[in-house]
Amino acid sequence: MFLRSNRRFKDGKEHRYWNIVENKRCAGGKVVQRQVLYLGEINDGQFEAWYRLIEAFDEGSQRHRQLALFPADREVPECADGHGVQVRLDAMELHRPRQWGACWLACQLYEQLELDRFWSARLPDSRKGTQWRHILQTLVCYRLIDPGSEWRLHRLWFERSAMADLLGADYALVEKNGLYRCLDKLLEHKTALFDHLRQRWQDLFGASFEVLLYDLTSTYFESAPPDDEDDKRRYGYSRDKRSDCVQVVIALIVTPEGFPLAYEVLPGNTADCKTLRGALRKIEAQYGKAQRIWVMDRGIPTEEVLAEMRQADPPVSYLVGTPKGRLSKLEKALLGLPWQAVRQGVDVKLLPQEQELYVLAQSHARIHKERAMRRRKLKKLVHGLNRLKRAMKRRNISRDTLLRRRPWGKRPSSRSEPNA
Repeated sequence: MFLRSNRRFKDGKEHRYWNIVENKRCAGGKVVQRQVLYLGEINDGQFEAWYRLIEAFDEGSQRHRQLALFPADREVPECADGHGVQVRLDAMELHRPRQWGACWLACQLYEQLELDRFWSARLPDSRKGTQWRHILQTLVCYRLIDPGSEWRLHRLWFERSAMADLLGADYALVEKNGLYRCLDKLLEHKTALFDHLRQRWQDLFGASFEVLLYDLTSTYFESAPPDDEDDKRRYGYSRDKRSDCVQVVIALIVTPEGFPLAYEVLPGNTADCKTLRGALRKIEAQYGKAQRIWVMDRGIPTEEVLAEMRQADPPVSYLVGTPKGRLSKLEKALLGLPWQAVRQGVDVKLLPQEQELYVLAQSHARIHKERAMRRRKLKKLVHGLNRLKRAMKRRNISRDTLLRRRPWGKRPSSRSEPNA
């Protein structure tokens, strides 16, 4: 890395703008320059706007004092006499730049959650001196700042961060095998970790846990199907449109504020409707019985599980989407009900039936959005028809001839033509 200046003459004055840039070698031996940091303008006319004060430690007086930096090819102005220092900007080089601020903040958050104290008793150093708790803290900060794979942390990110300085450690923290072994050591403390986090979130943020959001996602692996029957990587419904890859299903329970309460990794061929009963038991076993409200997509619960939730002691409330087939049965009853304003722009209709309450919601903003989407599609169709009309006139093609053709302009073969 090096300093690069750009000169510009304006109103008879020279302006110099300084940047820190680095060279990047590309394919074919080509070298391109990437701007790392913009330092701003250094000129002669307005020195008070461009000299920078830095704090230096004076060994003679054993105290810190402020110094002003000036380029070596310019004289130090009188206002900076006594604390001005000339610097050869063209000879300055930047070696091993590292991200410090984000790493420091991540470590502060880690300590605010008291995760350092929690893991110190559960992840002692190994006999070979491996500091598991520091490896874990590095992994957590990495996931928060710049999420990626363990291999990327080992190969690239750690050297560009200040985690080694902040933890008083060295490169041994990100030895690739140690990163994966550290993850294996966490699994047995999963329940205790969520208990600890729940208490910290309640103490720090006053978080409540009466409303729980439950959803499922998946992640796939570009690998061969496993031979081990206990392996959870299986073919299943792929949300990523990668039905050719094995996957695992991840069930996650969070609060409306986004605080996770539990998660579970399930086989990739697990159906959504088979997961809710296990999630209910897990939360009840870990956090006890309480009057909670579960919010889910309509494809997750079955009527049997919903009946069990209503009959539980205490009853478990839920908010779930109504299946489309049932909406048509409720249409007549909903049409005669008046709209009630919940808040500005949102109206609802309430329909009590048996042990459930159906809520039909209407959002004015959503109505405007969908109308705009339809207008945009209609406009595109009209433009397409106009282009087709102009093309027909140029080629002298009749409407009947065009209808007999396929969309790409070819007549169907005799084998595909319908019988007369």
